[in-house]
Amino acid sequence: MSVERLLEGLDRHEPAALARAITLVENQRDGFEQVLSHAHSRLARGGARRVGITGPPGAGKSTLTERFIQHYRAAGLSVGVVAVDPTSPFTGGALLGDRIRMESASLDPHVFIRSMATRGAHGGLATTTEEVADLLEAFGFARILVETVGVGQTELDIARSAETTVLVLVPESGDGIQTLKAGVMEIADVYVVNKSDRPGADKLRQEVEVMLGIRRGNAFRHVSPHHTTQPRMEEDGGGRERAGPVGAIGEWEPPVLATVASRGEGVAELAAALDRHYAYLEASGRLAERRRQRLAARTRAVLERAVRRWLVEATRAEELLAQRLDEVVEGRRSPYDVAAEILDQIKAGAAR
Repeated sequence: MSVERLLEGLDRHEPAALARAITLVENQRDGFEQVLSHAHSRLARGGARRVGITGPPGAGKSTLTERFIQHYRAAGLSVGVVAVDPTSPFTGGALLGDRIRMESASLDPHVFIRSMATRGAHGGLATTTEEVADLLEAFGFARILVETVGVGQTELDIARSAETTVLVLVPESGDGIQTLKAGVMEIADVYVVNKSDRPGADKLRQEVEVMLGIRRGNAFRHVSPHHTTQPRMEEDGGGRERAGPVGAIGEWEPPVLATVASRGEGVAELAAALDRHYAYLEASGRLAERRRQRLAARTRAVLERAVRRWLVEATRAEELLAQRLDEVVEGRRSPYDVAAEILDQIKAGAAR
């Protein structure tokens, strides 16, 4: 199928065209930049909301994602899902476990689920995940869920591809909560203790709340007897206190919620928390700020990708490296000297 025909299919909202476009983008085949530019020009300005869902393996992220789909469909909203699966060591493709677990939801014509491979990269997001989310948004989906494999600190990428990030934990995470990398814990806008019917759930919620309190410099202030995060109380000018959604310097205070996704318990409350966070981003002006930062990071990434492709396809970089590799291996020259020489030759050739 030609790129022109593919774009026509996207404009007609043909699911088959969307699937082909995603494959084109994921494999970076000829014309993928044209497809992405077309999609970018059709992004609904603020129309779609993106939610990143991450957490350790076995936390029940896929079950929670399926419950989100059911919740949003009941509200009449269309849903697109990008489920980033571990890469098969044999084929390089996604193992498709998430799609299998969400098979019933994928039968809905207003739901589109795509599994993507991490392609061996450390961390949960494939490099093209955000671009696939763009395709889903341009196609008209109102809610876009990005679920990651939850491996390593590369989950920080979620913060750049979603307005709201949900970190899913389970009671078994309790002993390891201190060992989770700080960056992973800090990206979340909403914390969820899933499988909260298991022993240790209340203890884990309290530990997370204390950790968040320490980070804000007011440990224990928000921990209630029932281990729930309370809204910040602000004075209204007359000495009375009123509930406020943000901290003293206008910071969002992440709630710590409990769910049992297998039974659908707590999902409505979690969805409401996502709505509150989005409203906070809009009211504080941080929604526009996040999107600006995200687009800046994307433009840099696209530029870097184009330069890498140019180095491989339009220069003699690989040939020059092969000619000098023995010198590096034998210790006669350093990788830095050889790289500098190759770069000088490439620049000299580009200048001619």
